[in-house]
Amino acid sequence: MKDIRVVTDFPRKVREIENLWIPMPDGVKLAARIWLPQDAEADPVPAILEYLPYRKRDGTVERDALTHPYFAGHGYAGVRVDMRGTGDSEGVCKGEYLKQEQDDCLAVIEWLAKQPWCSGTVGMIGISWGGFNGLQVAARRPPALKAVISLCSTDDRYNDDVHYLGGAQMCDNLMWGTTAWAIAMTPPDPAIVGERWRELWEGRLKGNGIWMQDWFEHQRRDDFYKHGSICEDYADVEIPVYAVGGWADGYPNPIFRMLEHLPGIRKGLIGPWGHKYPHFAMPGPRMGFLQECLRWWDQYLKGIDTGIADEPMLRAWMQEPAAPAAIYDERPGRWVAEPSWPGPGVGEHTLALSPGKLAEGGASDDVLKIRSPSTAGLSSGAWCGYGVLPTLPVDQRMEAGNALVFETEPLEEAVEILGFPEFEVKLASDKPVALISATLSLVLEDGAASRVSYGILNLTHRHDDLDLKPMTPGEVETVRLKLRCCGQRFERGQRIRLAIATGHWPIVFPGPENATLSIHCAGSRLILPVRKPKPLDNTLPEFEGPESATPMAQDVIKAGEPFRREVTTDQITGETSYTVVVDGGTVRHPHTGITLSARQTEVFTIRPDDPNSARGTVTWDKTYARGDWNARVSVSATVRALRDVWRMETHLVARAGDEVVVDREEVKEFPRDLN
Repeated sequence: MKDIRVVTDFPRKVREIENLWIPMPDGVKLAARIWLPQDAEADPVPAILEYLPYRKRDGTVERDALTHPYFAGHGYAGVRVDMRGTGDSEGVCKGEYLKQEQDDCLAVIEWLAKQPWCSGTVGMIGISWGGFNGLQVAARRPPALKAVISLCSTDDRYNDDVHYLGGAQMCDNLMWGTTAWAIAMTPPDPAIVGERWRELWEGRLKGNGIWMQDWFEHQRRDDFYKHGSICEDYADVEIPVYAVGGWADGYPNPIFRMLEHLPGIRKGLIGPWGHKYPHFAMPGPRMGFLQECLRWWDQYLKGIDTGIADEPMLRAWMQEPAAPAAIYDERPGRWVAEPSWPGPGVGEHTLALSPGKLAEGGASDDVLKIRSPSTAGLSSGAWCGYGVLPTLPVDQRMEAGNALVFETEPLEEAVEILGFPEFEVKLASDKPVALISATLSLVLEDGAASRVSYGILNLTHRHDDLDLKPMTPGEVETVRLKLRCCGQRFERGQRIRLAIATGHWPIVFPGPENATLSIHCAGSRLILPVRKPKPLDNTLPEFEGPESATPMAQDVIKAGEPFRREVTTDQITGETSYTVVVDGGTVRHPHTGITLSARQTEVFTIRPDDPNSARGTVTWDKTYARGDWNARVSVSATVRALRDVWRMETHLVARAGDEVVVDREEVKEFPRDLN
């Protein structure tokens, strides 16, 4: 990013420890990379821990180079640890967020606090997995852990992660399951672990299962998901938490919940960003996130009054209207703030339904029926947008024919919303298992529709995510659907649109049967969290511009093919395929000599009249090489949504040079549990 200022002259000179072993109580050793001030033994510093399965040696190495030396130059020790069984660490990683992962982290924190270069205090920072485990470990209350910065993370592993959305099976369950499987199967670097690399690798290949199978075994919000979900008891987290995310990401919802429910010091920041750190995220504007981190660390790890404790609890980017696009360099808008959450200036504004219309006042008595084709939702983009790739939702006009559409007249004055829109709907279904999808859009003056928010509910989860209740065909019930949080301004002359469909492909798989919903306009309403601009917004200090340490050099050996995201339809059968290709090409890291390549494909296919035709296939191919060393991992997984079962077909091939180390195929079926 050209707007990032690279800092090379720091208050304290930095030294790096390329690899250091941290012993666990059971004898397993975890691999760590550490950046710290040269004089830290004489003048000890707090440690900032980032604890991940994503390979410190060659996986997160580019972003680590931007971040951890920067912290070190300002008087901290930046510590990147490979979790057990990943990267260069010993052992086997057998799943997400396991107790073993947390136990290991407790041992890491205790070890860090005792080092002669550490002041005895530790902070945790992380995005996605590292954001999750920062919260989870905080709930375990290790004495040395004093503060957390958690980005793009969740407090609820069932309702706000990649597995289930409103009780519906997410397509990202397959995508992420295949990705995580590929990562867990990769080898350590012989330059770090020596001749043991093959033994350690085979231990992973043969001692690890397919994590995704656990996620299909557990289709309700049972103890499997309650573990690691801090919403089970927010009071467990006592230390200060800075929760950060973006509207283009998959995880903005938990920020609002954590601000509302965490008992201690907490702060929230939501920008226009995707699933990236805000100093190099898209859509912009980017901000001086590392400087903001230092203010947080100085306040809560060093006891220096930086003023951050006196600022509003929530700062969010109020997005202004923009034409729909799959990618933006920047989203227009402005920063707004709330002193607490729920915000004292945010109130409910209700719109009633009548055929084709949203308006204040009474609803009509009409009953409208909808049965969407199974292809409804193809304009939705990715559930979790990375921002730097064109994966955002495109023009929602293409979805109008798949849904019941309700729309306001052109607005007479601008409206701003911040928080969770909700749709309260009186409905009946003709099937016991049915989905409802609600999409909120901003309709521009030229008719283009830009998605603002959406929500999905498997109606068997309308009361609870554990004690499910099938719909009684023909019986009318009132259901409340909370849409994804948002911050959006609608200008005078624009329209607000609500589109109701019975599916949302390929965000979620369809139900086992085509269901028709009867929507009773009387008794249904859209509830918007309307926020009036306030003087506080105009007094906010500007964020500094983005800064980083020196980027890591790498040599491009072979450029990857351009990113692909395309929809194709067979006009005879109606079969529609949604294809994504991410090809990283082949690059060489000069500082380690590693050459690596990676390629991912996703293909999700469905016919509009047959929900049991839905299937997805995800593949990953990863190669690591240096000199005579060459290791390659290829995985593929297919999930088919049959009427009564989820059918999963998986294939793993691991090669050392020309030798096939593992070639394993498996087919497994999981009964569909009311989804």
